[in-house]
Amino acid sequence: MTHRRIPKRKAVLAGAGAVGIAAAAVLLPHANASQPGGDDAPAATRTMSAASAQDLLARLGPSLGDAYGGAYYDAGRRQLVVNVAGGDDAAAARVAGEGAVARGVDNSMDDLRSAAGTLAARAAVPGTAWAVDPRTNRLVVTADRTVRGESWDRLEAAVGALDAGTADIKRSAGAFTLFLEGGDAIFGGGARCSLGFNVTTDAGAPGFLTAGHCGVAAAQWSEEPNGAAVGTVRAATFPGDGDFALVTYDDPATAPPSTVDLGNGQTLDILGAGEAAVGLEVFRMGSTTGLRDGRVTGLDATVNYPEGTVTGLVQTDVCAEPGDSGGALFTRDGAAIGLTSGGSGDCTSGGETFFQPVTTALAAVGAVIGAPGADQGGDAGAGAGQDQGGDAGQEQGGGAVQGAGQDQGEGAVQGTDDGTGPVGGDRQGGDAPGDRGRSGNHG
Repeated sequence: MTHRRIPKRKAVLAGAGAVGIAAAAVLLPHANASQPGGDDAPAATRTMSAASAQDLLARLGPSLGDAYGGAYYDAGRRQLVVNVAGGDDAAAARVAGEGAVARGVDNSMDDLRSAAGTLAARAAVPGTAWAVDPRTNRLVVTADRTVRGESWDRLEAAVGALDAGTADIKRSAGAFTLFLEGGDAIFGGGARCSLGFNVTTDAGAPGFLTAGHCGVAAAQWSEEPNGAAVGTVRAATFPGDGDFALVTYDDPATAPPSTVDLGNGQTLDILGAGEAAVGLEVFRMGSTTGLRDGRVTGLDATVNYPEGTVTGLVQTDVCAEPGDSGGALFTRDGAAIGLTSGGSGDCTSGGETFFQPVTTALAAVGAVIGAPGADQGGDAGAGAGQDQGGDAGQEQGGGAVQGAGQDQGEGAVQGTDDGTGPVGGDRQGGDAPGDRGRSGNHG
């Protein structure tokens, strides 16, 4: 595997001929349907970028105590919506005073976590998953097409035993699987995965993150099928408290750039690690299906794969297919958000997908994004995004993402340096060539 240093640059996501980028059009802000509670927003409510919202929530959420019921970013209105449980007027006033929208709800986060614990004890059925959706203030419980008969009855009984208004069940047309074949491809033990993000360990060694189920499938990984090993697994977690692995390059002189390949020779600098937030626009790169986009739909997800249960994942509506496992989930401003774990469906029919949070993986393996000192340790991110309407100046944070609307067609073809510009193309992406370049971010 050949690596070269490349000059640091923030890629302009643009170009009408870039098939990979057209596959997941980076779009201008677009008005979404209003969210519940938004119409009652006080006049003092600020508009803000997603990064600004994440930073505010990090300070505000813990201060609400038992009244905190989760939060989400309303991309259409560029507002942070914070759920306040139990009719706590003081907590609601604190939220409003910080410029966020206070939304009264029935369930606190403690209530929802308790409900999730009950499901884990009573309904850990393969083919099921649940995640907190702050927009509905409930757990969304998903059963794939393999859950039927006695398993379905068990799940339904467990959900029915929860307090009313705590959880909803929905069906998935597909089956929850690990996306373990086909990747950017890194190969090991007959398996194929995608490399996620290049990192530096706390010992100064170059390495990369990928999915944990890839890390337990093979101890060494190569660039070609049956090729010479270029990396060795140092740590892997799967199943259990995550789905992540650290692989260090066998050549200590390797200098892989901290970038994601977007296809057609374009790359995006990855500047740091960021936290997911429901409503956040995200992009996924994998060698099987290339570049795809969507939004975060749930947090703290538990997924019961046939191979075992994994907790603490991020749920999205970004499509993925076998071979995309371990691939990068990121924002337009260069924040590393997640590593592809698994899900249901494909990039024709859609589905649900789950990702290992990068911040958790980095903390567990003792590594930082990119070269030493490049990552500030899991803050809201590292890109610079324009925060309009409520905050002066530039937002420093990789999660700083402008909201993207649904169903945008072909449009403008020029992006801008602050990441707010569009790229023309079709949201679903059309053809995805088998060789999309380095989803493993080698540059």
